Amino acid sequence: MSIPVSFGDSRTAAAGRLARVAIAGNPNTGKTTVFNRLTGSRAKVGNYPGVTVDREVGMLALADGRKVEMIDVPGTYSLSARSREEQIAIQAICGLPPLDAPDAVLLVIDSTQLVRNLYLALQVIETEMPVVLALNMSDALEANGLVLDRAALERELGVPVVTVSGKTGEGFDELRSALARVLDQPNVGRPGARWRTEDPILQSDLNAVAKHVPAAWHHGNESRARALAAWALLSIDERDELADAPSELRAAVLSRRKFAAAAGREIDGEIIRGRYGWIDARAPLFVKERASGELSVTDRIDRVLLHPIIGFTLFLLAMGVVFQSLFTWAEPVMGAIDGIFATLEAGTLSALGHGWVGDLIARGLVRGIGVVFVFLPQILLLFFFLGLMEDTGYMARVAFMMDRLMKSIGLHGRAFVPMISGFACAVPAILATRTMERQRDRLLTMLVVPLMTCSARLPVYTLVIAALFSTDTKVFGFLPVPGLMMVAMYVFSTVIALVAGAVLGRTLLRAQNVPLILEMPPYRVPHWPSVLRMMWTKSQSFVTEAGKVIVVCSIAMWFFLRFPWSADDALPFERERTQLVATVDDEGEREIALAAVGRREEAARLEQSLAATVGRAIEPALAPLGFDWKLGIGVMGAFVAREVFIGTMGAVYGIGSDADAESTALRDRMRAEKRPDGSPAYTPLVGLSVMVFFALACQCMSTLAAVKRETHTWRWPLFLFAYMTVVAYVASFVVYQGGRLLGAT
Repeated sequence: MSIPVSFGDSRTAAAGRLARVAIAGNPNTGKTTVFNRLTGSRAKVGNYPGVTVDREVGMLALADGRKVEMIDVPGTYSLSARSREEQIAIQAICGLPPLDAPDAVLLVIDSTQLVRNLYLALQVIETEMPVVLALNMSDALEANGLVLDRAALERELGVPVVTVSGKTGEGFDELRSALARVLDQPNVGRPGARWRTEDPILQSDLNAVAKHVPAAWHHGNESRARALAAWALLSIDERDELADAPSELRAAVLSRRKFAAAAGREIDGEIIRGRYGWIDARAPLFVKERASGELSVTDRIDRVLLHPIIGFTLFLLAMGVVFQSLFTWAEPVMGAIDGIFATLEAGTLSALGHGWVGDLIARGLVRGIGVVFVFLPQILLLFFFLGLMEDTGYMARVAFMMDRLMKSIGLHGRAFVPMISGFACAVPAILATRTMERQRDRLLTMLVVPLMTCSARLPVYTLVIAALFSTDTKVFGFLPVPGLMMVAMYVFSTVIALVAGAVLGRTLLRAQNVPLILEMPPYRVPHWPSVLRMMWTKSQSFVTEAGKVIVVCSIAMWFFLRFPWSADDALPFERERTQLVATVDDEGEREIALAAVGRREEAARLEQSLAATVGRAIEPALAPLGFDWKLGIGVMGAFVAREVFIGTMGAVYGIGSDADAESTALRDRMRAEKRPDGSPAYTPLVGLSVMVFFALACQCMSTLAAVKRETHTWRWPLFLFAYMTVVAYVASFVVYQGGRLLGAT
C-alpha cells in the first residue's frame, strides 16, 4: 500500500527538523486559497512519486516567527480510497510508512457544506493526528440566513476551530496561533475518537481487522488501529487498486466482508451511517437559522430546481445546451484542428515522398497526434460546463434528482451527466466520471458510457442508411425512414447501456449499496479561475496520458493497413506517375490523373495488406452477420476511430481514403457490390446488422486509452473491448439471422 513519498527536510527532529503541517479538505473548500494565504504563494510544485498528482510544499511563518513546512494534500471527501492516487491522501495525512508523518493536520472546512465536510474531520480525528479546523466561507453561510456556532464545534469535536475567510484574509493570525499551540501541545488537537459504534457486531468486525493492522501503522495506539481498521473495511475489496495493501490485512477485511454479506449486512453502509448519524445528531448545535423566518435565496431557488417536474425539465434543457455545445459549438474548432493536421499530413508526404518512411510519419505519427488534439475542444467544453455546475452548487442537485432513477439500475446519480455527454464523445464522458467518489461507481459508468451513440457513429449510420435504405419511403405517410432509423439507433444504444449497467452492477461489479448522502451547498457565483483551472488540468491529463496510447495504436494500425507492400509492388504506380508528369501538360488534368493513380495504389496496397489477409481469414466468422471481407477490413480500420470505417471502405473501392459519409461514389459502389451468386452483397438487412454492430462494439482506441488512464491498468479497457465486441457480435447475429428467418433482405 505504500508509495515512497518523502516530504521536505529529511533531518531528524533532534537535528532541528522543521515541523510539518499537512493541509487537507474536501475539493472546492478553498483549501488552495488558504494554503496560498498561509505560505504567501511561494510553493514548490512537484509530483508524488509513482503518480501524476501535484504535490505543493510551502513555508509557513507562525505568529512567534517559527518556520513550518506546509504540505498541500490532494482534495478528498474521505480517507476511504480505492485507487493509488486517492490513497495518497491517507498516507500524507496519517503518515503511513514509509511516509514521514506530519506534526499536525490543518483541515479546511466549507462552512456551507458542514455535514459533508465533518465526515472527513471525524476520520482524521479518529487517527489520533493533532488537528486544527479552519472554517472557510462562513460569510456565504450567513448570507443564507444561517449562524455557525464555533464554540459548539470545538466542544463536540474537541479540537481548535478557527473561522477564516480565504477571500479577505480575516482570521489568519488566529489560525497561525492555533497551529503554533497544537504543534507545541499536540494533545490539544488530539481528543481521541468522537464516534464509536454501539453495534457489537460491527465493533467485533473492527476489532478483528484492527489485530491485522501493521504495528508500524498504529505504533501501539489501539484507537488509531481501530480507525485504520475502519479505513480498511471501507477501502479494501476484490476490485480496489491498492495492490500493495498488506496481505494479512486484506485477508482479514475480505473475510469479514464475506461473513457480513452472508448475513445480509453492509459494513460500508453501517460505518458511513454511523458517522453521519453522529454528525446529524449534533448538526442543529453547529448551524442555526436566524429568527427572521424568511426563506433564503438558496431555498427559494431549490423550490424550482428540485421540483420533480419543473426541476427535471430545466435539467434536461441544461443538458441539451451541454449536448448541443459538444455537438455543434466544438465542431468549427475540431474541423480547424482536423484541417491543420490534414495539411501537415499532406505536407509531410510531399516533403518525404510516398515511401514507407514518409507514409509512417504522415499517416501514422502525424495522423495519430491529430486524433489526440481533435478531441480537445469537446473535452474543454465538457469540463467547462462540469466545473460551472460544480462551482455553482448545481451538480449536487443533479445527483439528488437522478439518484433514484440511476440507483434502480445500479448506477450512481452522478452517472447521468457522463452518460448524456457520451452522446457527443465517450472520451470526455469517461473523464467526467471523476465527479463520483467511489471507484466502483466510476468504473461501472466507464463500462457503459461507450455504449451511448457518440458523434463518431453518425457518419457510419449516415453512409449505411443513404446507401442501403430507401430515402423516399415514409412511415405513416410523413415520417421519413432515415430519420426514424437514426432515432431508433439512439434509443437502442441507450436501452442497451442501461441494461448493461444493470447486469454489470449486479454481477461483476456487485457491491454493497452505500447511501448517497448529499448536503446541498448554497448557490454561488462561479469562481472562474477554478473553472478554467479544471478545464486545463483535465485536458492536459488526457493529452499527456491517453494521447501516448492513441499515437502508439495509430502507428500500429498504420502498419496493419499498409504492410506487406514492397518497392516492387509500388513500381507500376511510380512508372505511371512518371509517365503522367512527362506527357500531361495541363496542370489541372495532371493533378486529377495523379490523384486517381494514388487511389488505385491505395486500394491495391490495402487489398494485399495484413488487414486484408486477416479480413479474408475471419470472413467465415463474419459471414453469419452478413459481412464480407471488405466490411471486415472496414471494421478493423474503424478500431482507430469509428469514422475511419468510411475512409477505409473508400480506399477498398479505389475512391480514396478521404471519402466521407456524403460520398455519392462510395454509396453507389456499395449498392452495386455483388456476391459470387450475383445477388446484392449489401442489402438493407446487412446495413441494419452493420449499424447494430457499430452501435455496440468498442471501435475507438481513444476510449480505451481514456479508460486505461482512469483505471491505471489494461485489465478494464481490455475487458471493455472484449465484452462490447461479444455483445455487438451476438446482437448483429440475431438481427441478421433473425431477419433472414423472417424473410427480410
